[in-house]
Amino acid sequence: MRIIVACLLLVFAFSCKQAEPIQINRADFFGSVDKVTEIMVHDIFSPPVASRIYVYPNIAAYEIIAVNSEEFNTLSGQIPTLPSIEPAKDLNINLRLAALIAHMDVSRKLIFSEEKIAEYRDALYKQWGDMNSDEFEASKTYGLAVSEKISQWYDGDNYKETRTMPKFTVNTDEVYRWQPTPPAYMDGIEPAWNKIRPMVLDSADQFIPVPHPEFSMDPSSNFYKELIEVYDVSNKITAEGDDSEEIEIAQFWDCNPYVSVTRGHLMFATKKITPGAHWIGISKIACNKSDYNFEDTVFAMTKSSIAIFDAFISCWDEKYRSNLVRPETLINNYIDDQWEPILQTPPFPEYPSGHSVVSGAASVVLTSIFGDNFSYDDDTEQPYGLPIRSFPSFIDAAKEAAISRMYGGIHYMAAIDNGVDQGFKIGELVASSIKMKN
Repeated sequence: MRIIVACLLLVFAFSCKQAEPIQINRADFFGSVDKVTEIMVHDIFSPPVASRIYVYPNIAAYEIIAVNSEEFNTLSGQIPTLPSIEPAKDLNINLRLAALIAHMDVSRKLIFSEEKIAEYRDALYKQWGDMNSDEFEASKTYGLAVSEKISQWYDGDNYKETRTMPKFTVNTDEVYRWQPTPPAYMDGIEPAWNKIRPMVLDSADQFIPVPHPEFSMDPSSNFYKELIEVYDVSNKITAEGDDSEEIEIAQFWDCNPYVSVTRGHLMFATKKITPGAHWIGISKIACNKSDYNFEDTVFAMTKSSIAIFDAFISCWDEKYRSNLVRPETLINNYIDDQWEPILQTPPFPEYPSGHSVVSGAASVVLTSIFGDNFSYDDDTEQPYGLPIRSFPSFIDAAKEAAISRMYGGIHYMAAIDNGVDQGFKIGELVASSIKMKN
């Protein structure tokens, strides 16, 4: 009898034992970010669209943290159109878990290959449900409700409307205007991106860069001198061989998801991350080096992705206004018809340099978070066969990213210098105008 009673008490004790809380940390958040990057590389999203896919999931995760914390401030009211999110009411809700679920769900809605992130999500759902079903279900309900609210918000950013706008019209009668470049001769991508609703900018044209040098093929003109500079620098680097540091720098910052390879009658695209994805990777490196907790990680990733998103809007606004021809077109037509740039020219107008604008904006925001002299080893490109590069600061990295476009033979110096300045202004606006952490 005593044995039976003891066994019953043991069974009762086990049945009453509370499930352990589900532990979520920054590595879990980065797992979701990395899965999104992996899928975007597979789906081949353009650089501007990729910036959109990063920013909205990050904001969804951040808002869950912010509205339930005294340490962080909601972005609602700071980003003018962002709706307010209700604080969590169910005590079973794990806020980190809810934020991660919201991040995955918003990401799923923004990519093409939804089944890839659904498979990743479902494996985690099972794991979390087995750990603590009550906490998981409460957190999922809250996270998905926030995801739905953010989804309704991003539906109003004009992205859908730009999908049906006319393609960019190429004017071949004016030699200074952009024309498609080899080998794929693609149409100009996202000519209406300046119609996308920004986060912090008051308009797409808030930071119009100074004009590029006036177009002229007169050898004494500033424009022609910049054109010849691209040609001469490229030839010098090519003569030095593939082991030159300039070629290493150009390849490290290439980040062109549209690179096409031609073999015989076949043409196919290689898989690369976008410039924004590279800076998202740098943000991850900084969070890891600083040993940030989950909440600080989401904060840093969100603020940097806002800067990247607005930088693309500002940059693309000027690209299709100035509509400037690429060096490759002019060099092939007027100087050397056999010349090829070291990097493949991306399919959109030249001025300003997108890498310069985006890198400038991201570097200023990251500096505002992590400090002026934050040195780090950048291994973002290792999965794509490129070595680690080390930098003494984010600003130094931005300047190298910018000059890499000259080394690659795809930008004039004005697009680089003025693009960095434009990016710095955007970054300073984002860093100063939204207060996310108390």
